[in-house]
Amino acid sequence: MRTAVIDIGSNSTRLLIADVDVGSGEVVDLERSSVVTRLGHGVDSTGELSDDAIERVMATLESYVEAIARHDCRANLAVMTSATRDASNGEEFRERVRALGLDARVLTGDEEAELMFLGAMSDGQRGSEETVVIDVGGGSTEFVIGHDGIATFHVSLQAGVVRMSERHIDTDPPSPSELQALAHDVRGTFDAGLPSEWRRRVGKGIAVAGTATSAAAIDMELDPYDPERVHGYPLQLATIELLLARLADMDEAARRRVVGLHPDRAPTIVAGMILLEEALKSFGLDEVSVSEHDILRGAAIAYSPS
Repeated sequence: MRTAVIDIGSNSTRLLIADVDVGSGEVVDLERSSVVTRLGHGVDSTGELSDDAIERVMATLESYVEAIARHDCRANLAVMTSATRDASNGEEFRERVRALGLDARVLTGDEEAELMFLGAMSDGQRGSEETVVIDVGGGSTEFVIGHDGIATFHVSLQAGVVRMSERHIDTDPPSPSELQALAHDVRGTFDAGLPSEWRRRVGKGIAVAGTATSAAAIDMELDPYDPERVHGYPLQLATIELLLARLADMDEAARRRVVGLHPDRAPTIVAGMILLEEALKSFGLDEVSVSEHDILRGAAIAYSPS
């Protein structure tokens, strides 16, 4: 079944077109795209999606619809997560997406977690050891814990790269006090939302989405980006700490020139590194495995018609 999935997130809008074998769950990627659209810009302070942010997403979706038509997809799905859930005009935005001929759905936190875990576990990483999948997003960070391919705990915490950057960073490069305040906010959010009994159970971690894949690409100095080298990359906590120190010492213009980092992620990557660092520390992990398989892949498997 040829299926298209679009993930309309708080920071980026991404497309996956793939051939999906519903019986086996095998997914063969045909086309992948990602554009930093920052739909969640301002939502933390205003409570609504801005007109400019909506138009950035709509322009990207129009190009994705053309790609879907070229591949003659039999199914399409556009999933919306934190920014759309949180915004007072989220339903109005969903209707605009539906008008493009897309099956637009605003996911609940439960649905988002299940699809992310399904995607991350889809390449044979199932095992009896409790595993946490970490998804640092634009508006929130998702944690899903499970074993043997079954998610047993999940939580979506209101700390993401766009939200935290807007809340704490006003100077360029960020000041030490801003970085400390951001880290303190993230740590408090994670401490309050992650029960200690679940933290103790976790033996390994998988990190998905743009912050983790960017960290791997920067560490390997990838130019151009190579998803095959990023997928499965062992990202050390010590490496994240070094990358944070390096990136936080630069202004945005310098970060845009960093090899391995997409320039459009330069405004929020410092917050992303702090979020990822604090996530690993919350579970006492010294490293995570970076995965290219996330909610896009999970949705492609779950929603492809049989």
